[in-house]
Amino acid sequence: MTFSVKFIRWLTGLVALAVMVAGFAAVAGVILMFWVVKDLPSIPEPLRRIIETPPTEIYAANGERILQIGGHDYVPLNEVSTYFLQAILATEDHTFWAHHGVNKTRMLRAVETLFTGGRVQGASTITQQLAKNLFFSFEQTYTRKFKELLVALQIESQFSKEEILEAYINQIYIVPHTQGVGAAARLFFGKPAAELNLAEATLLAGLPKSPSRYNPLRYLERAKSRQRVVIQRMLAVGYINAEQAAAAEAEPLAFNTKSGEVLEGSYFVDYVLRGLEERYGAQVVYHGGLKVTTTMDPQLQRFAQTAVTQGVADLENIMKRPTSQDNPNDSEHLQAALVAVQVNSGAIKAMVGGTDYTQSQFNRAVENNRQPGSGFKPFLYYTALDQKGLSPATVMIDQPTKVPVEGAPDWRPMNYRRDYQGPVIIKKAFTESINSIAAQLVAQIGPEAVIRTARLCGIESPLAPVYSVALGTSGVSPLEMASAFSVFAAGGVRYEPFAVWRVEDAFGQVLEEHIVSGAKVLDGRTAYQIVDMMEGVVDYGTGEVIRKMGFNKPAAGKTGTTNGYKDAWFTGFTPNLSTSVWVGYDHETGLKDSNGAGITGGRGAAPIWTRFMSKATEGEPPRPFLQPPGVRFETVDPTTGKTLFWSTSEGMRVVVKE
Repeated sequence: MTFSVKFIRWLTGLVALAVMVAGFAAVAGVILMFWVVKDLPSIPEPLRRIIETPPTEIYAANGERILQIGGHDYVPLNEVSTYFLQAILATEDHTFWAHHGVNKTRMLRAVETLFTGGRVQGASTITQQLAKNLFFSFEQTYTRKFKELLVALQIESQFSKEEILEAYINQIYIVPHTQGVGAAARLFFGKPAAELNLAEATLLAGLPKSPSRYNPLRYLERAKSRQRVVIQRMLAVGYINAEQAAAAEAEPLAFNTKSGEVLEGSYFVDYVLRGLEERYGAQVVYHGGLKVTTTMDPQLQRFAQTAVTQGVADLENIMKRPTSQDNPNDSEHLQAALVAVQVNSGAIKAMVGGTDYTQSQFNRAVENNRQPGSGFKPFLYYTALDQKGLSPATVMIDQPTKVPVEGAPDWRPMNYRRDYQGPVIIKKAFTESINSIAAQLVAQIGPEAVIRTARLCGIESPLAPVYSVALGTSGVSPLEMASAFSVFAAGGVRYEPFAVWRVEDAFGQVLEEHIVSGAKVLDGRTAYQIVDMMEGVVDYGTGEVIRKMGFNKPAAGKTGTTNGYKDAWFTGFTPNLSTSVWVGYDHETGLKDSNGAGITGGRGAAPIWTRFMSKATEGEPPRPFLQPPGVRFETVDPTTGKTLFWSTSEGMRVVVKE
């Protein structure tokens, strides 16, 4: 076969161009490599020093440091349970002993997922995860990923696999506050890492994915579910057989009840850490050297914990202890939760999620939605006054009431005292928490309207669109209630509740900063009418114990008691602070005193609220609630609603719109 001179010249030119392009590409690659490599961090010698990352620090609103996340007991590899090492390898990097720092198959799969628009997960080896500790910036860029890969290759070339694995198991956060398997084994099981059995080891190996989310002391079922994933991976890799896997899944776990010193505001700190993990990921939170300024007021937090502890102790002294007939868990302890929110910002100033953090880390302040009972009525009454043009002086008839329900029996709510007063004004019905009047109001406006008002105020929990929702039959959290009631205190302005003012990275760069801004969601005049009615609850209604206990500053609120006395609530506020208190048993046993009488919100929760608010407002001058324009006070007859033009002890003061 012969070629023309012209074709040969063209082909020669093409080859020369290809060589030139390849040369330029090689030179560019070398330049790029030098540009990347010059900024690579140095690897410490010995490798164990790689875990000396800057600590993440959590601060109170006043600058007081409340937690430093870091510190560990370095455990040599030969002093760690083989089960734990196998569990970590099966879960995090099952080809660890074979690769040289990078799992090529997982890397290619990640690249393919990236180009197809999917979410990249699980591409990092243990060596790469260890390398991340040398980078104190957590931006997710291709350059950053490339640098991590180069460092991982360098680590693999300098150190043995045993040294790498040893450094890794000592740097991972299994427990939110401390590093390494040694600390985790002691905290959860009260034993050294060498003595972990298969069930214990697989539980711990699943926690680094999210130490807060899978904390077995708070979320045992969630942690067990994650443990099962680890066990199945060990089975798939061949570290254990099916019989061992089944035995480990079925084995009960005996946790260490003496877990050491409890942090001040532990429930609050857990809440903050969980939020940070959701926003930044566990890797950043526990290895990023963050500086987090929270909204917690240490003094108010101490007052809150003391109020809950003393209040529950006082209640237990007068209460009938649940028995096995009342509840299979006859050793159940009475629980309480308290949340205090700043009215004009939404800042969470104090949070107590249970009676004793050492006994239970379950945060009832935010995760234990319970029925609020009559504590939900402010949303109903606001809606009725706003939409129907009613007034606190409007007369209604307290009488047996039935509300037809399509496809179901009629709804027949009962009054707490099982009696009826006949004609009463709306304010009297509210302050005495008369259910028959509330039923008539929700029948007029519909449950959907009440739910819309609750949503405007910030209630996010599921609310069933049934008439009884107006009497608090859908579960809510104390945080939601404290925040939602603050809308009334703020004249109808909604401030989103928050727990973090500011987050900085290890170099002082601001990652987030909360700017206070409110949104007008309720009519100010109608909201003030509700505030005045809630003041009546405190002054002479179902919450009058607050005045009897000596709290004399302007305050408003609402009691709540559910069927069978399973929940006792009081949510109330001053012009500055909105606080919600819940009291009950986790398994919803009724609250009864030694005589068999039910414990109401006024008897169970209001005293705790009073203890806290008395200390929280100590030294503050009395401040009335700000009266908006367009309303005036009148004194009316509580049964006829007629204006009284003379002073009388029988009259009731109401707020009417001009």
